[in-house]
Amino acid sequence: MRYTDHHYREINQEIDRKLILLPLGAVEQHGPHLAVSTDTDIVTRVAAGAERALPDQVLLCPTLPFGSSHHHTAFGGTISLSPELYTQVVVDLVSSFLENGFKRVVLLNGHGGNITPVKQALAVLSDRFDEAFSPYIALATYWELAGAVFSGAPPMESPALSHACEYETSIMLHLFPEKVWMDRAQRPERPQRNGYIAWEDDEPYRGVSVFKATPFITSNGSSGEPQRATAEKGRHLFDHAVAALVQFLTSFKDWPFLDNIKKER
Repeated sequence: MRYTDHHYREINQEIDRKLILLPLGAVEQHGPHLAVSTDTDIVTRVAAGAERALPDQVLLCPTLPFGSSHHHTAFGGTISLSPELYTQVVVDLVSSFLENGFKRVVLLNGHGGNITPVKQALAVLSDRFDEAFSPYIALATYWELAGAVFSGAPPMESPALSHACEYETSIMLHLFPEKVWMDRAQRPERPQRNGYIAWEDDEPYRGVSVFKATPFITSNGSSGEPQRATAEKGRHLFDHAVAALVQFLTSFKDWPFLDNIKKER
């Protein structure tokens, strides 16, 4: 097919109407009771739910299944990219979207270990593209986006999402019950509480961070209270996660692009 100026105008108009949604998962151990694909499975389904709700606004990309998970390798079953490499992978993927003309990109995250390297990628992308394109590139972690629903609100019995916990286990029971072995779910041994560091979900964040590999903070690779999980709780969490994402995307697609205020003075 030979493209004309009219075709290119139509393509550009279509690009302007769409936002890119790229789910970021992980393949890593989730204790003795959950599949290693848990993070990828959940974030993929949350993203798909948003695409179904906003088919004319969202271009859903295949999930990046591998995350930054080196801290989980001691328990086996983990496939990980180093933080430095993961940052570069995200930079390269988003760069390809921008170079194809897209200016609104949402990175939907499903794994806590991805957050720091993705934020670093955002800084690199801002430095590289702000002057030329001034795009909007947003990182949204689904459980943070949903807020209080993932922070101890009923019907949940533990205070927050952690790892292979009541929350993740419940969502997997709702979405993929064949990948859950509840007879193996149990609360692990954890470090003694110190009043500052949330080794799992037992302390609020107080401005202090310490990073330790998973074997130093859990005896079996899980955390929280996975034995309290149910499929009904999982449906509740999943529905709220999708709704929160849809609400954000609906707002994000209309944000006005920012100009260089200093240059305009």
